[in-house]
Amino acid sequence: MTTIIRKSMLSVAGLAFAGGIFAGPIAAHAAAPTIDAKPVAVVQADKPDTAKLIPHGTQGEQSRIALNGEQTDDAKAIIAATKKAGLPERAAVISIATSLQESKLENLGHLGDANDHDSLGLFQQRPSSGWGTPEQITDPAYATTAFLKGLKQVDGWQDMPLTQAAQTVQVSAYPDAYAQWEQQAADLVAQHWNS
Repeated sequence: MTTIIRKSMLSVAGLAFAGGIFAGPIAAHAAAPTIDAKPVAVVQADKPDTAKLIPHGTQGEQSRIALNGEQTDDAKAIIAATKKAGLPERAAVISIATSLQESKLENLGHLGDANDHDSLGLFQQRPSSGWGTPEQITDPAYATTAFLKGLKQVDGWQDMPLTQAAQTVQVSAYPDAYAQWEQQAADLVAQHWNS
């Protein structure tokens, strides 16, 4: 009850309450609208620019899968790690497309005979190839950071088609396969980058 009263009082005072943090001292000092004021269009700038997400356009036929909650959480973890690394949205698109190809955004453990050597996690990274311990590369934040570290070492990755950038890091037997996931990866980044 006290919380409801406090929120109501903050609303009246022109302050917003968001998750325990008061936002709005600046709004409290904003000029009050006048009666003759004309409505102003609000532009929503919370979605990344598509030109930044897919600068070269998609290459080839695009694939798309329905994601469950865990896969969506893994996409969000990739985005969070990309932001923490200080890299742009394009790096998240490349990372998510790579993970969609490698694991369908599933944090895979040891698959027995179905395993590709000792590949694990979202990016199917191999402990024997120096990506980290099994525990590390099955941690989405660590695996993404490791992938991004490799991506940053690729000269001009920002200007490369997605499949070329991903392949340079991953060294896959199917180098062109990453391109098919570019649109879904871009859609995920557009949806979750600022959420």
